[in-house]
Amino acid sequence: MSTAKKKVVAKTESPSPTTNTGTSLKFYKTNDQAQLPTFATKQSACFDLYANLVNGEEVQYYQAIATKQLPRRVSFDINSNRSFIQLNDSERMLIPTGLIADIPAGFSIRLHSRSGLAFKQGVYLTNCEGIIDSDYVDPIFAMVTSISNVPVKIYGGDRICQGELVRCEKYTLDESDEAPSQKTDRDGGFGSTGT
Repeated sequence: MSTAKKKVVAKTESPSPTTNTGTSLKFYKTNDQAQLPTFATKQSACFDLYANLVNGEEVQYYQAIATKQLPRRVSFDINSNRSFIQLNDSERMLIPTGLIADIPAGFSIRLHSRSGLAFKQGVYLTNCEGIIDSDYVDPIFAMVTSISNVPVKIYGGDRICQGELVRCEKYTLDESDEAPSQKTDRDGGFGSTGT
């Protein structure tokens, strides 16, 4: 197995020149088995990220009620000829993607659950939305949880989550001497718009 890093560029392309921003998002592959992100369709808002599971390596996880991080070794399935990891009910696991993103300044990557994976297998992002800042230059992981009643096998090369390149607006955080005034006809606080 080669651990040499490879520089790869994935350019965000739009089907029409009138909507192409020309912004590119670069990725470094941490190993030869890592897969580049892909857009499923020409109009996809997000790109798919793939699980990068290397046979014999360890993946970090927390059991359902545990407070200590544990390792679980990636296994090999002779029937499918693919590496996999087992995710049990209510466990939280860091699935490696084998990628490091070179995010342009002024942008971030937002990670979202894949709706098909969440609905069909009960596997979704633990933190609902992962946010990767432009100054983060370490490997990307998908932090997943299973709410399935049965163990779920995640295979190397499975689409594990989706990412979105988002422009970040700069703003300041200031203290106010006065409480905010009513801006609309809304009346009441938490839960005031009904159930």
